[in-house]
Amino acid sequence: MVNVIGVRFRKAGKIYFFDPAGYDIYEGENVIVETARGIEYGRVVLGPRDVEDDKIIQPLKPVIRPATPEDDEIERKNKEKEKEAFAICLEKIKKHGLEMKLIDCEYTFDNNKVLFYFTADGRIDFRELVKDLASVFKTRIELRQIGVRDETKIVGGIGICGRTLCCHEHLSEFAPVSIKMAKEQNLSLNPTKISGVCGRLMCCLKNEEEAYEELNSRLPNVGDIVTTSDDLKGEVQSVSVLKQLVKVIVTLENDEKEVREYKVDDLKFRPKRKKEKTIIEDEELKALELLEKKEGKSLLNDD
Repeated sequence: MVNVIGVRFRKAGKIYFFDPAGYDIYEGENVIVETARGIEYGRVVLGPRDVEDDKIIQPLKPVIRPATPEDDEIERKNKEKEKEAFAICLEKIKKHGLEMKLIDCEYTFDNNKVLFYFTADGRIDFRELVKDLASVFKTRIELRQIGVRDETKIVGGIGICGRTLCCHEHLSEFAPVSIKMAKEQNLSLNPTKISGVCGRLMCCLKNEEEAYEELNSRLPNVGDIVTTSDDLKGEVQSVSVLKQLVKVIVTLENDEKEVREYKVDDLKFRPKRKKEKTIIEDEELKALELLEKKEGKSLLNDD
């Protein structure tokens, strides 16, 4: 076990572990640490705790010091400089006629490097742009191309639920999301209804995946033949996953058909296998994925 603290450098960013190095550091405080890209100013989001060795990425670097008022002032000035650098970079991009969209600018705490994040449809030759920027800022320049999901995470926005985007607010990492998750939750496969602001599948589809898998495993499929608690046989017309109710078209003694609703516990049927997938469903999903890619509107969260 190793005693560590967890530090973030961005809101909802990834948490990195550091050795507290004997300092009394608590959650909510700011610290100065050394990272792969230089000296950085971060916020402690996890107080001192013991973590298993296999969860630590070696070498575990120590905290340089808790942030002082002077460090806080440097960080504030860096944020102001980032706004100026962003505007200058926009002018240089326009000057060089590059097809790229500037998303964000970031100074390292020690001003040893300026990072510019951008999106573009393909590869961009920005060598001349880097030289131009280096001559202006007199420091190391790094241009980093990011994907549409990372762009949305940085910029933020409001989702179709009316709340702040999860990726911008609290998701530190993107979880894999697939079209099969939407199908498992009986959602429309219309891309406009299951994709987020970034144009990819909504991350929240992952949130209830396990619950829906468990609930669906207790229900029959639409079209299955079931036996009801009143000894009638019928075909499943529809299911309500959350309420665990099933509508069945039953055949009465006079051969008339009637739609009745039953609790799933009142039905007898062959239970599903958790990993059971029909060939037709798989082919439909593959066809949809290929169509989305062909039209340049891929829903797969693979960037």
